[in-house]
Amino acid sequence: MNIILMHTHDSGRFWQPYGFAVAMPNTMELASQGILLRQAYCAAPTCSPSRAAMLTGMSAHSSGMLGLAHRGFSLTGKRKAMPSWFSAHGYETVLCGVQHEARKDSDLGYERILPSTPWLGVTQDQDAWDARNASLVCSYLKESHRRPFVLSYGMVNTHRPYTPHDTKSVDPAYVQVPCTVADTAENRSDMADYHASAMAVDECVGTVVRALKETGLWEETIILLTTDHGIAFPFMKCSLYDAGIGVAMIIRYPGMPRRGVACDQLVSQIDVFPTLCELARIPKPDWLQGVSMLPALEHEEPIRCEVFAEINYHAAYEPVRCIRTRRYKLIIRFDTYPCIVAPNIDNSPSKQALKAAGYMQRILPRQELYDLVADPGERCNLVDAPRLKAVYEDLLHRLYRWMEETEDPLLTHPLRIPAPAGAIVNRRDGYDPETTPLEAS
Repeated sequence: MNIILMHTHDSGRFWQPYGFAVAMPNTMELASQGILLRQAYCAAPTCSPSRAAMLTGMSAHSSGMLGLAHRGFSLTGKRKAMPSWFSAHGYETVLCGVQHEARKDSDLGYERILPSTPWLGVTQDQDAWDARNASLVCSYLKESHRRPFVLSYGMVNTHRPYTPHDTKSVDPAYVQVPCTVADTAENRSDMADYHASAMAVDECVGTVVRALKETGLWEETIILLTTDHGIAFPFMKCSLYDAGIGVAMIIRYPGMPRRGVACDQLVSQIDVFPTLCELARIPKPDWLQGVSMLPALEHEEPIRCEVFAEINYHAAYEPVRCIRTRRYKLIIRFDTYPCIVAPNIDNSPSKQALKAAGYMQRILPRQELYDLVADPGERCNLVDAPRLKAVYEDLLHRLYRWMEETEDPLLTHPLRIPAPAGAIVNRRDGYDPETTPLEAS
């Protein structure tokens, strides 16, 4: 079977299929024809590490991607990425649009790169850029194919800065803001811009799905739609709370025994690679740390007891690890810097409001333990609760065992994981990731 992997930036689960009032009819239709994963998590809530983990089927640190590709971080084993493996097993591998795992598209092993214009950031209309790339995907699908293909279609949306919303389609007066930010006119307008960005994603999803049906490839193609991590609001993106690591994921494939249902089993994005191998009936590489999701998708069987996630570098250094089970989460900060690392929060009206309120000087706990059944919002830290001592010790043991098994560099560099030579790293005590002074290299 062919494989199309569609992915967005910074969407979390703020899509209509997850119950949010964002108009996404095409995504809703795809969910109704496939399976919606309600408990999917990324391996790192920051762009390149999350994407590298999914592309290699390993934790971010095992892949070598400790920070952002455009800031000088890179995979240590590019041949361990999905494109190289599928190419070696008879697939044509194709890239269109965004990738954020390497500084150059050609470094990732794709056989073919569709001729997208370079993304120029704020100087370019990201809605139009995504739409143009969707058209390129459609043109490719209409070609004659001698081999099955794996096509990665990456969208810029829903990354900041958003294209401003049109009040005819999104009225900020009736928009709900995330629970982590204040309900103000500024934040509602900002969230309305996110809605417009997500609606642009939906148009692109519809364009690709229609092309698959028109070309007769619909019943020969696996479609997986996901995002890299939580939305770009404070305490979401680049945080290990569920608002940061929880991701949307929809999968649809020919012959699937269940359709139009929600799967509540715990899965990690490192499970995508082995799942696609199993569906494609090709061998799984021996480096994979993920497991196939098929038992969960087809029979609602549990495939894992926990997921792990990490932060190392975003704009600044911030070493954090977590383990999440169905009921509990333990977060450990492996650093002596006591405050919020403000450069690791994307600029937004809600961030500016927190700064004005003096919140950026808040002292963070070194360890956090949450009961996600009683406290799904992760507000009540129970790390010192006597009744949960056994739970804490069990989670801590499992977290360190995972770190040992995956050769986490924090174990050999407890004071600080070194950044690659020439990497761009901001000081932690700044504010704006674009203007905060850089650390001395």
